Amino acid sequence: MARYEDLPYRTCVGMMLINAAGLVFIGRRAGGIEHVDQTHVWQMPQGGVDPGEDTWEAAKRELYEETSVRSVEKLGEVPDWLIYDIPRTVAGRAWKGRYRGQRQKWYAVRFTGKDAEINVSSPGGGHKAEFVNWRWEPMKNLPNLIVPFKRPVYERVVKEFSSLAGD
Repeated sequence: MARYEDLPYRTCVGMMLINAAGLVFIGRRAGGIEHVDQTHVWQMPQGGVDPGEDTWEAAKRELYEETSVRSVEKLGEVPDWLIYDIPRTVAGRAWKGRYRGQRQKWYAVRFTGKDAEINVSSPGGGHKAEFVNWRWEPMKNLPNLIVPFKRPVYERVVKEFSSLAGD
């Protein structure tokens, strides 16, 4: 088995879905070995990029597979890849021990649909539900709702897209 330091990062995308009021979609994760308590179980949609897949196309696909949402318009993207390490205590169990964390490309999109379009219990494409609940949240609150090891990435994403936030 490879040493933790030698493991690669999983290529991933994340989506900040913003409604007309400037609030951000967050989903309550259905589970995961990285969860440390009941407070830090919320996150924005994210997921892996398939080999050869364009990151913008991957982001739209992941958003659909986790929320059923297709009604979006692109507002922006973080120019850099954002990286986080998963804790060593879960590295051997997450993603079958193949990665030490993720390198993520983040996009912001405006939700142009109605809330009824959002369906996390039976998401698009027949994919397994990753969220058990969802809500709209002020952007500034996001870093305090995510698992601590992802917090620096969320702080950067919020900083990058802060001009898109509501009151």
